[in-house]
Amino acid sequence: MPQIIVLPHEELCPQGTLFDAEPGVSICDALLQHGVEIEHACEKSCACTTCHIILREGFNSLEPAEELEEDMLDKAWGLEPTSRLSCQALVADKDLVVEIPKYTINMAKEK
Repeated sequence: MPQIIVLPHEELCPQGTLFDAEPGVSICDALLQHGVEIEHACEKSCACTTCHIILREGFNSLEPAEELEEDMLDKAWGLEPTSRLSCQALVADKDLVVEIPKYTINMAKEK
């Protein structure tokens, strides 16, 4: 079973964490199931960028992003070539090293 290694994040996971993840589950769901309260303002419908993550290892093991995810990622703070929306990226068969950016942009916020 692949492992997800979460790098330290000042607010969400100060010490970092490591856990096993079921293949086929979204990275967002895996994080939430293991106590990493990543924001997901659009309820995981690919309508915001609050669950943006950067994969430091394991990026190529994931299925490519769909066009809608790519369009949303263009609006994410701190976008990098290995950025994904954790609600859309499904755990595959390789370990992942995940960095949660310091900031998010909430485009699903009610006005």
